[in-house]
Amino acid sequence: MKLDVINLDGKKAGSVDLGDEIFGLEPRADILHRVVRWQRAGAQAGTHKVKTRSETSYSTKKIYRQKGTGGARHGDKNAPIFRHGGVYKGPTPRSHGHDLTKKFRKLGLKHALSAKAKEGALVILDAAEAEGKTAALAKQVKNLGWKRALVIDGAEISENFLRASANIEGLDVLPSMGANVYDILKRDTLVITKAGVEALEARLK
Repeated sequence: MKLDVINLDGKKAGSVDLGDEIFGLEPRADILHRVVRWQRAGAQAGTHKVKTRSETSYSTKKIYRQKGTGGARHGDKNAPIFRHGGVYKGPTPRSHGHDLTKKFRKLGLKHALSAKAKEGALVILDAAEAEGKTAALAKQVKNLGWKRALVIDGAEISENFLRASANIEGLDVLPSMGANVYDILKRDTLVITKAGVEALEARLK
């Protein structure tokens, strides 16, 4: 697959050949779904907690006598059937993460890149470089029509570009090692620098 390379001014800066084994697959929703679920499950805090009957603060004194009331034989008021009593089998802090093989995660990333390429939402950028001024970069981004975009650079991101992009709404910047399925699918436009393409092809081959 051949795509034009542009610079931040929108001018053509050559072309690049993208490997079909990474950018030319037929996207499969089931693979993407499984990888996104794995990502989001790993990110879930899992800090939910309720009090059990041993942790609520009522007296443990027997409520009323055992016999003669004509009612049920209750002990302390911390029992789950009473209001403000402990919760029975409620949530406790735990990890929601589950395993997914490295091979499958790699496949998911290939399908996410292929999905953007098929949509026509993939842009190849010559280099992610800026003067460090947010206003100048914001104007370039607006002229290019990027409203919700993810920029993937090579192994390292230019400090000036990172500083300039920090306050631009809807623009995310990641190094190639940070490229992931969820962030790619979340944005409308995927922008990859030439260095990013090389790093991704080396990572996914």
